[in-house]
Amino acid sequence: MAGSQCEGCPSASNCTTEQQENCKGTQDPQSFLEPANKYSNIKKVIGVVSGKGGVGKSFMTASLATEMKKAGCKVGIMDADITGPSIPKMFGVTGEAYGNSENMIWPAETKDGIKMMSINLLMENPEDPVIWRGPVIGGAVKQFWTDVIWGELDYLFVDMPPGTGDVPLTVFQSLPIDGVIIVTSPQELVQMIVKKAYKMAMAMNIPVLGVVENFSYLNCPDCGKQIKLFGESHVEEVAKQLAIPLLGQIPLDPKVAQAADEGAFYAMENPYLEKAIEILKQC
Repeated sequence: MAGSQCEGCPSASNCTTEQQENCKGTQDPQSFLEPANKYSNIKKVIGVVSGKGGVGKSFMTASLATEMKKAGCKVGIMDADITGPSIPKMFGVTGEAYGNSENMIWPAETKDGIKMMSINLLMENPEDPVIWRGPVIGGAVKQFWTDVIWGELDYLFVDMPPGTGDVPLTVFQSLPIDGVIIVTSPQELVQMIVKKAYKMAMAMNIPVLGVVENFSYLNCPDCGKQIKLFGESHVEEVAKQLAIPLLGQIPLDPKVAQAADEGAFYAMENPYLEKAIEILKQC
């Protein structure tokens, strides 16, 4: 069996033991990383991931980006959820992105100055579905890294597609991810969701900065009581098992949903992410 130094080599299964020994030390462990273009200088790349869909990953990406922007950082969002892009809509960004004479692409900007790139900004009709196979989707994500003029950024947040398939793998292998934040919800299957995302990150040698629980509860508008619509939370237990920080528990808030629908997410504040912001500043 090929050793760890042969991982990713297309000829590994055909090599003799002697050939494998001769290759030791000659392979770059980051050989799959795509170089950033000359117009981009990004200090930190943070992936926002989940083990399944429907847990509010895009909401969390937008929240983290907005809070870091308010903290005085230069921020961008890469919407890598190619078949389910929602970031432009949340910030009220419309129209098509345009390029320069070198076939590079200028990102769009929100009203508060967050740069973003999404497949919706490259389509004539953003409501048309993206019916592509995995390799084509992965290629688009790579181009969001290599061909977009991001400029000077302190943080680039990558809104990842759910699960552990082609596109998350492409992002982990192609982009210099400095860490991931896992997003989950309170249901019983939370342990499986978080552990899948955690184990994939560990397999790719990417630090897990912590976990955020979304939809934790609803504050009753009349009495203020916390209503746990999805049952008791288990996220603290899972975070302790995996020895990762619990970065926040976010309640359901109709005002947030309304702001996203109206394209005014940049105006929202999320006081429940204070610990996540502190972790990001330190990473």
